[in-house]
Amino acid sequence: QVQVVESGGGLVQPGGSLRLSCAASGSIASIYAMGWYRQAPGKQREWVAIKITGGTTNYADSVKGRFTISRDNAKKTVYLQMNSLKPEDTGVYYCNSAPPGRLYWGQGTQVTVSS
Repeated sequence: QVQVVESGGGLVQPGGSLRLSCAASGSIASIYAMGWYRQAPGKQREWVAIKITGGTTNYADSVKGRFTISRDNAKKTVYLQMNSLKPEDTGVYYCNSAPPGRLYWGQGTQVTVSS
């Protein structure tokens, strides 16, 4: 099973931007939909964004208009561009298939939005 490594998180002020990357150990070309998920402190993991092979994207209402998901199958990488960050975006961000389960969960990357 393919493993992933998420990176790009950090501490950012409200209104700032981050670009997350998810590098897979093997091909993701055959995975119809890839997604980003996040887990805030004390909450369950939730989906944030989905990218379907062929172009279709879908976003949680809370991030719509601020986040952009993309995937590069040749580089075996999925990205999440996050703009206009809010404190409620704080959490650990993960990537996996959508629905999840076709890839091993990685360690995630911590995003903290705070002034």
